[in-house]
Amino acid sequence: MNIGMNHATEYCQQLAAAAAFIEQHDDFLVVSHIQPDGDAASSTYATGWILSQLGKSFTMINEGAMPSKFSYLAGSKFTIDYSEQAPNRLYQTIISVDCADFSRMGRISTLFDEQVNLLNIDHHPTNDQFGSCHLIKHDAAATVQILYDLALHMKLQPDISFGECIYTGLLTDTGGFRYSNTSSEVMKIGASMLELGVKGAEIAELVLERMTYAQIVLLQKALSTLSFAYDRKLAWLAVSLADLELTGASSDDLDGLVNYPRNVEGVEVGMLIKEKAPGVIKVSLRSSGLVDVAAVAQSLGGGGHVRASGCTIHGTLDEAIARMVEEVGDKLK
Repeated sequence: MNIGMNHATEYCQQLAAAAAFIEQHDDFLVVSHIQPDGDAASSTYATGWILSQLGKSFTMINEGAMPSKFSYLAGSKFTIDYSEQAPNRLYQTIISVDCADFSRMGRISTLFDEQVNLLNIDHHPTNDQFGSCHLIKHDAAATVQILYDLALHMKLQPDISFGECIYTGLLTDTGGFRYSNTSSEVMKIGASMLELGVKGAEIAELVLERMTYAQIVLLQKALSTLSFAYDRKLAWLAVSLADLELTGASSDDLDGLVNYPRNVEGVEVGMLIKEKAPGVIKVSLRSSGLVDVAAVAQSLGGGGHVRASGCTIHGTLDEAIARMVEEVGDKLK
């Protein structure tokens, strides 16, 4: 009981510190992690909404383009793609959202002034508390859940634009409200967003169900690589640069592929091993709960959650597969 009360008190203190950080500063740079997912995109836009409500000036940016399927969210048209339009200036005040560690921001860190002040808002258990101010809640289902709490703490009145961001982040990071992180609190927040007028069914259709032609062709190609090890407790798919070029798929089209090996009956860990660039392999891991894949990823320089994490391996695709099969296999033995 005391442990729970201590956590609640600490979280309230962090909310107050984050609110003070925002109130005392201006001219913010808002950034999420490289290759942003639904929670990263939604958290970026939700942060922009909070800042706009307070009359603050800010710039939203990511190392690459935000996934096009989240373009319905308010703020998406005003987010800078660093690879195409890098600002010619430095920023002193940063808000990072959904980044488990400093490196997850990628090249955006080159825009930070030497005297940088950074507010770190995140929900990953592997967050290493980088930055000068922290708002971290490890048991939050998504970073947007924390931003919802922050908005209420700052006595802001959510509208439908903010609601769509919160609902989208919760929907995607809970796998359509199916994963074990779908708490009663998550459902209450989701319900309150629906009461604002958020069209939950339309959002689910757009971000969870609909597939591009390139994505379905890539899935067909990827499934041909489906492999198993350790009595079919480990399964994985592999995607090469040649596969992406052949199918015309983008990195956005890889979203959700890791669930296919994970969803096979009897599989404890599913992996998607994809070639991001020559010699650079990105690995996504999903666990049924028996294996802490966050620990596996963290040992390889990555991070994430107990059941969902990722890391980067340097080498060939075959070398990365061999390395990951060995690393996960050690946990399964």
